[in-house]
Amino acid sequence: MVPIAVWILAVVFCLIVVRRIGGVRLPIWGIMTAGAFAALILGTISIQDAFFLINYTVILFLLGMFVFGAALEKSGLLHLASLRGFARAATKKDVLFWFILLMAVFSAFLMNDTVAIIGTTVALFCAAKYKMPVKTMLFALCFAVMFGRCMTPIGNPQNLLVALSGGVPFAFLQFLLYLVVPSVICLYVLYRILLLTPVHTIQDPSSDDSRSRFAGRAGQ
Repeated sequence: MVPIAVWILAVVFCLIVVRRIGGVRLPIWGIMTAGAFAALILGTISIQDAFFLINYTVILFLLGMFVFGAALEKSGLLHLASLRGFARAATKKDVLFWFILLMAVFSAFLMNDTVAIIGTTVALFCAAKYKMPVKTMLFALCFAVMFGRCMTPIGNPQNLLVALSGGVPFAFLQFLLYLVVPSVICLYVLYRILLLTPVHTIQDPSSDDSRSRFAGRAGQ
């Protein structure tokens, strides 16, 4: 017999994928909250056990990172750092390369959720300023933060839970040692795949004059 907890988990996952029942759109936080209440009501876990299973170290970490990320967004520092990186770009391909690299690095040290929120405005800015396809930039952001977060124990909450609950010694060193190379390979594959975007939207003019004008816009 399948445990009730497994059914609850399956329903929650299905609703997260569908996100809609009839004409009613379901927010992810609502689905997760409903699943938690279902687990309590159906007795798969007691209120006391649920309370003690909360990892307050992770909660405080998330709070701190979101506050820090909001401060970076409000101050414009993250946006400025991104533009400084794009100043090195001479072509649209360079812009895509630097965008993926910067978002992955930011995600590794600022948490992927923070970068996904803040990076969206940067992606839309790049799409407008450098005449890049919006979908290409948003796909680049989604996958860059996903691969970048794997490299450190603070890349996302799950990494931190593994590092704390698993008793990983020298967690930063261990994550970097085993996960940097696979992450970099995935980022490179992502870059090459995104270059398969239709030729007229991603490839650059071949003339030196066009390249110099593009470099001039990047430096503005």
